[in-house]
Amino acid sequence: MSIGNSPEDERPFEDHRVEDDREEDRPSIGTALRQARIAAGLTVDDISTATRVRIAIVRAIEADDFAPCGGDVYARGHIRTLAKAVHLDPAPLLAQYDAERGGHPAPTPAAPLFEAERIRPERRGPNWTAAMVAAIVAVIGFVAFTAFKGDDGDRTPVAGGTAPTGDTSASPTPGSSEPTDPKPEPTDSAIAAAPQDKVTVRVSATDGRSWISAKDHNGRLLFDGLLKQGESRTFQDSSKVNLVLGDAGAIELYVNGKKIQDDFQPGSVERLTYTKGDPEAG
Repeated sequence: MSIGNSPEDERPFEDHRVEDDREEDRPSIGTALRQARIAAGLTVDDISTATRVRIAIVRAIEADDFAPCGGDVYARGHIRTLAKAVHLDPAPLLAQYDAERGGHPAPTPAAPLFEAERIRPERRGPNWTAAMVAAIVAVIGFVAFTAFKGDDGDRTPVAGGTAPTGDTSASPTPGSSEPTDPKPEPTDSAIAAAPQDKVTVRVSATDGRSWISAKDHNGRLLFDGLLKQGESRTFQDSSKVNLVLGDAGAIELYVNGKKIQDDFQPGSVERLTYTKGDPEAG
């Protein structure tokens, strides 16, 4: 009788060693998923987009780091999803995962699992900066619109000027020295009535509307606004009146009761200064 194990008794031991060798040669879960992804010609971004698993988790799983998954149940779900995306059978990978961690994990309610696997978009608060900019733009637009409407007719004249006259003038205001009807062009009597100790400038929009600005000799603003066609403005100062005409070709000027014969071109901007005496010298 021989002492020791028979060949039959040693056979299971040899089979067990072969199986252990096969397990040692088997790639890790992350390596298998990475190799399959590369073989499929896909990037990590492609896998993340297709599976809705965050890029950081995909990279961690391919490095065999399952901690970012948040638990075994979530890790198994990610392994199954990534395996299907790279055309691998997830069952062997899940079995390998369970074997390496001591068996199948306890079941987890479906709702938390769903929430963990779903990529949640970042919640952003209201964009208060954009809202403030929009509000400021709206206020500026309203102020500009109000100022423009005021310049079109209802604007109160600045000191030194008189209210515009035209076809749309209303009934005379008590104490107002301006007649309701448009003034005719200055006549000889009007020329004679111009004060000799002051400079008097009358601006009439005869051929269209024009923006005008008028200042006295101290630089004080007498008027700054839009003059519609048919409207007129008269300015007086003790020594000098400075004018800026936005469309000089639409304007007709009378200085100290005399018409200015300058050949202003339509659309041209003119800066003019008039003093007492000969208006042609202004």
